[in-house]
Amino acid sequence: MNQVTIKSFFHDSSNTYSYLVTDNATRSSAIIDSVLDYDAAAGVTSTHFADDILKYAEQENLLVQWILETHVHADHLSAASYLRDRLGAAIATGKEVTVVQLVFKQMFGLEEEFSTDGRQFNRLLADGEMIPLGESNIRVMHTPGHTPSCVTYVVNEAVAFVGDTIFMPDMGTARCDFPGGDAELLFTSIQKLLELPSDTELYMCHDYGPNGRECLYKTTVAEQRKSNIHVHEGSAKSEFVAMRNERDVTLAMPALILPAVQINIRGGRFPKPDSDGVSYLKTPLNVFKR
Repeated sequence: MNQVTIKSFFHDSSNTYSYLVTDNATRSSAIIDSVLDYDAAAGVTSTHFADDILKYAEQENLLVQWILETHVHADHLSAASYLRDRLGAAIATGKEVTVVQLVFKQMFGLEEEFSTDGRQFNRLLADGEMIPLGESNIRVMHTPGHTPSCVTYVVNEAVAFVGDTIFMPDMGTARCDFPGGDAELLFTSIQKLLELPSDTELYMCHDYGPNGRECLYKTTVAEQRKSNIHVHEGSAKSEFVAMRNERDVTLAMPALILPAVQINIRGGRFPKPDSDGVSYLKTPLNVFKR
């Protein structure tokens, strides 16, 4: 664990944790699940939060090699493209992002030239693939269920960045009702996480401070096995799937799902501007009708 330093950044308006993971020996770093500020009422983006990460990286003399996405987020816009332009780092995500791109290209009626082969990202990562981070390494674990493309990044077999697959024990697990979501797959993915060594630290992508507690970003496999309210040691798949499906139909859609997905399937890029120089997003009607 002493091989890396982990700095967390909390984005208040989306309750998202972004991370800067640094190999101590070489100062090589990776940014995980960045956020682009977005004023939905005005349709205005800004980079204040991403700039805080850049400022920290500059102050600490870090060499950012990777901009990693755990999945196509539905609750915030990714700053991956902005960070790549500033740092020259490579954007990477799970290779099944192509499945998500195809689904949402059809749902939003995107332009014909929008490619669904993942070329918007510098690298598509397969389950079990290892990527270097200085003298450290990052193992890619495919953990679908919340979305088809979800991955967990396991650093030096000691810490894991789980995206939305699992939350703090008192919050439970991710929803599975987005296109391509699957509660059975999520259960299987979580079992893979719970099979990691018990002292493995799990870093959350979101926390909402249930019951008034402060927001938290870190737990362990042992804590999840013992007390996750949705899935723990001894949990049955059939019971989990029934619970997850019943619960998901009661949940409101994330406030930013329509703009976020359109940006995030492009690796954080905006759609090609119209002749007036302005980029536009689409709002399809009744696609998430219950």
